[in-house]
Amino acid sequence: MTSSTLTPPQVADADHEVLLEFPDNRLLIDLCGEFDRNLAQVEQTLGVQIIRRGNQLAVMGEAREEAGQTLNALYNRLESGREIEPADIEAEIRMGGSGAETGVRDGDQIEMFKGGQVEIKTRKKTVEPRTQAQKAYVTSLFQNELAFGIGPAGTGKTYLAVAVGVSMFLTGQVDRIILSRPAVEAGERLGFLPGDMKDKVDPYMQPLYDALNDFLPSKQVAKLIEDKKIEIAPLAFMRGRTLSNAFVVLDEAQNATTMQMKMFLTRLGEGSRMVITGDRSQVDLPRGVKSGLRDAEDLLNNVKGVSFNYFTSKDVVRHPLVARIIEAYDKADAAK
Repeated sequence: MTSSTLTPPQVADADHEVLLEFPDNRLLIDLCGEFDRNLAQVEQTLGVQIIRRGNQLAVMGEAREEAGQTLNALYNRLESGREIEPADIEAEIRMGGSGAETGVRDGDQIEMFKGGQVEIKTRKKTVEPRTQAQKAYVTSLFQNELAFGIGPAGTGKTYLAVAVGVSMFLTGQVDRIILSRPAVEAGERLGFLPGDMKDKVDPYMQPLYDALNDFLPSKQVAKLIEDKKIEIAPLAFMRGRTLSNAFVVLDEAQNATTMQMKMFLTRLGEGSRMVITGDRSQVDLPRGVKSGLRDAEDLLNNVKGVSFNYFTSKDVVRHPLVARIIEAYDKADAAK
């Protein structure tokens, strides 16, 4: 299998260009996309110009080297048998097409492709980290018994954690998945909700159900919940338990008090992995109550076996406007 080659920059009409040569014309057609839409996305995002010359692509503009690396990475993706979607192009641009290798132990349900791309296998889909911070986070989830993912909304903290949990469950590395979050309203009072206990707490847990249904067929999710192989419960329900041989996720951890956080962390049992995710900018605790997430950061930062991964607005993988909204709020907070 022959990869594309990134030749040294050449001069054309007094403008510097990067010339890329791709030996497989069929893959080159897929790389360009229908009506060259893939090339157009790279051009628009990086502010470059791309011209096709036979089996070559000439890239011009200040970001020509970065664009060339991105195109090579996308071509390598096609060579490995994977397709290209707009989100994949965005991911390669975010990661600079570098895909530096990350250390992942053999036997984990995580695959490394040419260029260092990481993939997590689940029943319904394959999940790929879309930024360097996400890649480091996923690697950390496989390598550490206790991992923290801290950053703004939309950076994939919970989504990737649940994906890894499902993957480890499917390969028998854990016997069950336990997903939890504090039942705290986001700045509003919802009053007494109707129904039994499940009906009352399910609205708080819905983001966790959404993530599970992305990775497993809905009937299988329902069956696993019925068999207690998957548990979704408020943080308060964890008291007094020992969570062994489980993949445990605490979501929205910024809304846990210091005592709740200590209680939860000490539930970790033999053969288990625990992931704590949170956003320090979205604390919904009463005024004057310290967030357990901040307390855990201060106390556990140098504890062996505990990892901390941080995300910024640059790692937001929802709508691009979300990243700009977060940056605007961050600037406003910094100016106070």
